Amino acid sequence: MDFDGLLKIMKALRSEKGCPWDKEQTRESLKPFLVEEAYEVIEAIDEGAPEKIKEELGDLLYQIVFHCQIAKERGEFDMSDVIKKIGDKMIARHPHVFGEAEYKTPEEVLAHWEEQKKKEGKLRESILEGVPKTLPSLLRAHRLQDRAARAGFDWEKVEDLLKKLDEELKEFKDALEKKKQSEIEDELGDIFFVLVNVSRFVGVNPEDALRKTISKFISRFRHIEMTAAEHGRKLSDMTLEEMDELWDEAKELRK
Repeated sequence: MDFDGLLKIMKALRSEKGCPWDKEQTRESLKPFLVEEAYEVIEAIDEGAPEKIKEELGDLLYQIVFHCQIAKERGEFDMSDVIKKIGDKMIARHPHVFGEAEYKTPEEVLAHWEEQKKKEGKLRESILEGVPKTLPSLLRAHRLQDRAARAGFDWEKVEDLLKKLDEELKEFKDALEKKKQSEIEDELGDIFFVLVNVSRFVGVNPEDALRKTISKFISRFRHIEMTAAEHGRKLSDMTLEEMDELWDEAKELRK
């Protein structure tokens, strides 16, 4: 099976004698699948499982092929147009690889990218434009802060950020005492935003960090559930102290 073969499969699935489900799909109906498949690729990468990565990349590619087939049916573009577009863009944005330019650092490369985007009409009035609103909030905050930092709007050292975090925590506690829900929400949002800034400053992707913590939480909680089941007990019958003990046990087992 080669790439052309995959395109033929997609065309057949959308044909008059094709699959009823595939035939009724639209760009709108496929949006959740596109996002889901992208995240399944990320999950496979996190697990370090090459076979799973291969499979999930195939599923993601299938979604791209699906969208290209819909566009072809509408007379807009096809897969070859998509490939040409990205190929031309990469060549134009990498003159230090495909031309005579010389960029020695990642910062110089990024500066050229911004200039090239201006030529392509991709940059509007603000450097913050172009970051998708549909990104997960942690990732979007990280991207926006990174762009602002490139323009020089950044903290000088992480210690200053930690002081800002202490300040935001105090304001959050004050909001809790007032019991004003709108203020509580605002202050909690400020805490998240500062934490994203801290993560960016120390070179950690906040989305990745939180996803890994969630995985740890699931693993440790499952240990509590399974250990309780082995002893014929329900979680609802256990004390918090008993569950905490099993939680600590799970942490030790996975060190």
